[in-house]
Amino acid sequence: MRYADGPTVHEEVHIQAAPPEVWKMVTDIGLPARFSPELRRAEWLDGATGPAMGAAFAGHNHNPVLGEWRTVSHVVALEPERVFAWAVTDPDGRYGGGPADPAHPMATWTFALEPAAGGTLLRLSALLGPARSGISLAVDRMPEKEEAIIEHRLGDLAAGMRTTLQGVKDLVEGRA
Repeated sequence: MRYADGPTVHEEVHIQAAPPEVWKMVTDIGLPARFSPELRRAEWLDGATGPAMGAAFAGHNHNPVLGEWRTVSHVVALEPERVFAWAVTDPDGRYGGGPADPAHPMATWTFALEPAAGGTLLRLSALLGPARSGISLAVDRMPEKEEAIIEHRLGDLAAGMRTTLQGVKDLVEGRA
């Protein structure tokens, strides 16, 4: 597994609620910060107040190994009650990947909703790359361990996704 291959990870959960109810939650960019081990807060930028194609939002993150960083994400897919996706860029040039460009993101995250079994199947996925990211810095230092570095990062992301999805499920189903 190589970073250049665009490694992906996804998790899913079934929620006992119709897609419109789940959609309201997953398009609230502040919601994942309630559950994510890395995302601390998010806010819309440039006058945006909600999801729209091309709208941007800042994410403020923390990881015990990577430290603190800021990203700017751009909405790249928006199909009401079905798909909400955003491309994550490095606005501060922290990783040496050049100017922040949503067409060349550090990662692309997607919430996908599908009616299923009287409720909604909610999937959260992440595609890493192609732009440089914190993973790139680790691989630069230890290129012989690229596969292990990516596997570890995908494992961290999967664990955070499971926590976030369970949080959304609990909120929608009235358990939180």
